[in-house]
Amino acid sequence: MPDASLSSICYYNGQWGEGAVPLMTSATNAAWLANAVFDGARAFEGVSPDLDLHCQRAVRSAQGLHMKPPVTAEQILSLALEGIRKFPADTPLYIRPMFWAESGMVLPDPDSTQFALVLTKMPLPDPAKGFSCCLSTYRRPSPEQAPTHAKAACLYPLAGLALAEAKQRGFDNAVMCDPVGNVAELSAQNIMIVKDGVVHTPIPNGTFLNGLTRQRVIALLVDDGIEVNERTIRPAELLEADEIFSTGNHAKVVPCLRYESRTLEAGPIYRRARTLYWAFAHSRAAEPAAARG
Repeated sequence: MPDASLSSICYYNGQWGEGAVPLMTSATNAAWLANAVFDGARAFEGVSPDLDLHCQRAVRSAQGLHMKPPVTAEQILSLALEGIRKFPADTPLYIRPMFWAESGMVLPDPDSTQFALVLTKMPLPDPAKGFSCCLSTYRRPSPEQAPTHAKAACLYPLAGLALAEAKQRGFDNAVMCDPVGNVAELSAQNIMIVKDGVVHTPIPNGTFLNGLTRQRVIALLVDDGIEVNERTIRPAELLEADEIFSTGNHAKVVPCLRYESRTLEAGPIYRRARTLYWAFAHSRAAEPAAARG
């Protein structure tokens, strides 16, 4: 039966546990050499959009760091659905499948790959509050400099530095550029800008993840007749944009209400994007077949 008192559960070593479940030891490769990946999915309002795609990406990320996932994407999906059912149906959840190497020196031992699945009660951010952001001095690495093809844990300390810098300046988030100075993404979300009714977003160039929510929102906007250009964007264009908004799994679609010294509004394209995404999330197309019954 669903348990309203649950705040977090974790599946590890074949069983579910409540709260903070210990996963690593002082000898764990990932604890000191960072061979770890994860993914993030959402359940909210009784739906879990694109959950199957997040499970698939988790497996690809592990394989991209030369690990050997001990479970398949389908098995992760089944476990995630089982975990979701342990909470009341409308509980907002953050769902994290994780893989890490237990042993190996620098190069992980593929056969030592471990798996855990964590579901944590976590409200979606209030879109009415939006967010503020500024241009960061930190840049996303190129594929020759870091495992940018995977959702690797080792990439996130850089995002943390960018966030700390932004917060010191009085902003919520940071716009990060790629190694040559073009806009890449926000600290942990994809970015979209609007000018004269047209959406523009950085074209994936290997320096940032082509987010699943990003891809979904682009497809929904295009199907709705809104032009979307994936292209190189210079930082100066953010100072002239009519709208700026983010896409990402944690908050889904959220407007930027201040960029540097500029005040912005939650504009019509942002509002349409969020409406379209919510309609999709509550459609049968958003749910993996295993969840449809």
